[in-house]
Amino acid sequence: MTPEEFRRHGHALIDWIADYTESVDERRVQPDVEPGDIRSLLPEHPPAKQESFSSAMDDVDRIIVPGLTQWQHPDFFAFFPSNNSYPSILGELLSAGLGVQGMSWSTSPACTELETLMLDWMRELLDLPAKFQSTSETGGGVIQGTASEATLVAILSARWRATDGMVNADGDTTRLVAYSTSQAHSSIEKGLRIAGIGTHRMRIVPHDDSFAMRPDALADVIAEDRAKGLVPFFVCSTHGTTSSLAFDPTIDLGKICARENIWLHVDAAMAGIAALAPEFRWVNSGLDLADSYCTNPHKWMGVNFDCNLYWTADRTALLGALSILPEYLRSAAAEEGAVIDYRDWQIPLGRRFRALKLWFAIRCDGLDVFQPIIRSHVELTQELAQLVRDDARFDIVAPHPLNLLCIALSADNIEDSNSATDALIERANASGKALFTRTVLDGQSVLRVSIGARSTDRHHVLAGWELLSRLADSSQ
Repeated sequence: MTPEEFRRHGHALIDWIADYTESVDERRVQPDVEPGDIRSLLPEHPPAKQESFSSAMDDVDRIIVPGLTQWQHPDFFAFFPSNNSYPSILGELLSAGLGVQGMSWSTSPACTELETLMLDWMRELLDLPAKFQSTSETGGGVIQGTASEATLVAILSARWRATDGMVNADGDTTRLVAYSTSQAHSSIEKGLRIAGIGTHRMRIVPHDDSFAMRPDALADVIAEDRAKGLVPFFVCSTHGTTSSLAFDPTIDLGKICARENIWLHVDAAMAGIAALAPEFRWVNSGLDLADSYCTNPHKWMGVNFDCNLYWTADRTALLGALSILPEYLRSAAAEEGAVIDYRDWQIPLGRRFRALKLWFAIRCDGLDVFQPIIRSHVELTQELAQLVRDDARFDIVAPHPLNLLCIALSADNIEDSNSATDALIERANASGKALFTRTVLDGQSVLRVSIGARSTDRHHVLAGWELLSRLADSSQ
């Protein structure tokens, strides 16, 4: 492809993206396909000679897009938001165009320094504790790909600190024990597995009626493990669990962790972004007691995937766990402690220039865009909750302080409410008019309504409720 062709196709692709974004509501939310359908429409073998860009785009229109779940659709109420925005798309394009490798300061100084600044900007915008500022003695932040990666980094940092660094030499994790609730994200268990902490050393702490961790139960199980000669080393407190948006009581948990010298990681993957609006800064409760914290601009802020923000208050433990320095990566600036080499703050060596899309989103959209979206989604969730309360066929089964509503068909009216709720979810999703996800809370099947797509407005929420209400009777 020549520079002239690149210019022509690039302009056309930008137009295509804008047209797609503005018309996504005309498509089915979830594709009507069976496994293997997409591949069967594509050639089994690579082309023998180059093809035109237009032919590739024809296949995008004909095969790829119709086979996608439309995450940017205003009637997407599933999983969690995965928002996009024009500034962040352009930042992503610029990152690809520059093609830099930001593994260390010396490999692209601006890549590192802009990222450090963006983590400090976001700490300020979210009103996080000053100990997470890059200029603090022990803290700082980094962009990870996902909250799952951030969780693993936190676990490895906690593992290093609990063993005084000996785990790097002997790999002995047999006495280490970690704690979370059944509502915590699956990445906690996966991260512990990767770190050599088996499920026999993972404690599921009981939760209360709001699905939040019980501090008294945590204290009890820690005492039991200490009595067995084990080493409690990691607690995950979740601010907004995926299943139910439960908030663990981090203030109380933090006091226990401080007393017991246990690493406290706070996972606020989606809900933490709510702190962009001052009235929702209660989501930060207890963070002054946390050793690490993460949240995702790629969920509820309009920064395209992937962009997780991870802060640590113990840079020494992080670097102790992850820093390996072969000769070919040495630099005078790093050895003098004058710069950050972000390769030592993450699992892989290489890293993309992800700070650009965050920078563009903050500068070109900013709080004047972010805050109204967050406030609107919370208001719509509360309005929907009132409609559900007014309908005797449904129950609300979890607190709903932000933008997730968990509902189920009422057991008062149905012999098998779990099967009926499952059937309702299947019927609604099969319609192609909206998409919801299922979870299970203490044995009860639950329909989750996650209101967070950038283009979702009141009439979309009302239409989704009308769909569920109409289908409810046929699901019983």
